[in-house]
Amino acid sequence: MYVLLRNGSACRDLPNLIGAVTPQNLRRFLLCSDDLHLKTIFSKGHLNEHLRLCVRHGISPEGAIVMATLNAAECYGLSDRGALAPGKRADVVLFDDLQEFSVWKTFIAGEEVAFEGAYIPPFTRADSSAVSHTVHLAGFSADKLRMTLRSPSVHTIDIIPGSVVTRKGTATVAVDERGDFVHDAAADIVKVAVVERHHGTGNVGLGLLRGYGLTKGAVAVSIAHDSHNIIVAGANNGDMAAAVEAIAAQEGGIAVVLDGAVIASMPLPIVGLMSDRDGHWVEERSEKIYAAGHEALGIHEDVDVVMTLCFMSLPVIPQIKLLDTGLFDVDAFDFMDIEAD
Repeated sequence: MYVLLRNGSACRDLPNLIGAVTPQNLRRFLLCSDDLHLKTIFSKGHLNEHLRLCVRHGISPEGAIVMATLNAAECYGLSDRGALAPGKRADVVLFDDLQEFSVWKTFIAGEEVAFEGAYIPPFTRADSSAVSHTVHLAGFSADKLRMTLRSPSVHTIDIIPGSVVTRKGTATVAVDERGDFVHDAAADIVKVAVVERHHGTGNVGLGLLRGYGLTKGAVAVSIAHDSHNIIVAGANNGDMAAAVEAIAAQEGGIAVVLDGAVIASMPLPIVGLMSDRDGHWVEERSEKIYAAGHEALGIHEDVDVVMTLCFMSLPVIPQIKLLDTGLFDVDAFDFMDIEAD
């Protein structure tokens, strides 16, 4: 059995887990990067950030490197790599030191591919047309985002800062004359919706999200684990609908909306999940999105504007039952097949 220690952009678990590693069991632990936003990679690094954290929490540099290299190769049966030895691939990373793990040079199969952060070999672009144009909405409007609550007593999805795990909460909210949720910034509860975007079914699922911090506007993304529909959180139906429509217009990606206008966005035209631009362009757009989310919309500084939202539709985090909405009663917040009222 192997244990993977993950440190992501929204789920920063490595410091909490590293205490389980001992000299006796170290050979059964792997370092793993999953759901790392490009913003995090540019600012903190990739597996070198994991190595840095391990050393800061008491693991020897040699032990940390073993978890990042040899252990991973052995776990997955990659016998041609994972160590510096005759007969193995010459995949080599040279560090300036064994505390901060600043990367000096990188070699893949013996070829130098990066020097002090700059990529060296030439590359060609692949044709992505076969995996483009993947946002297909049907009959969507702000009306699809209206709730018909039977009672102001509701269940909420409660965010835990620094984690993708959520708690099941309860709250009393304001409701209008038609039974729709009315946002109150002081309560830190916003509406969240998942809009089916693959087959044009028109399905929309609704819920209430607490702890995101958003006080106005809306954020929508077409990255929503694991079905990758559009997920949107907002203070009002109009801005939420505008954000969803912006995602459709740009063929996927991220959109931040305030008062009906898009104030920051990033198209992700490849399957609605990937950019066709270089990393520096993506980083620049990401910075604007995060700034808009935190500064203009009020999202909590300790909550990741994008990555936190991406996980709110994931079925395998603790299950949440949304009751008393008059729409549905489900055991997991993944709405691929849920019909709207």
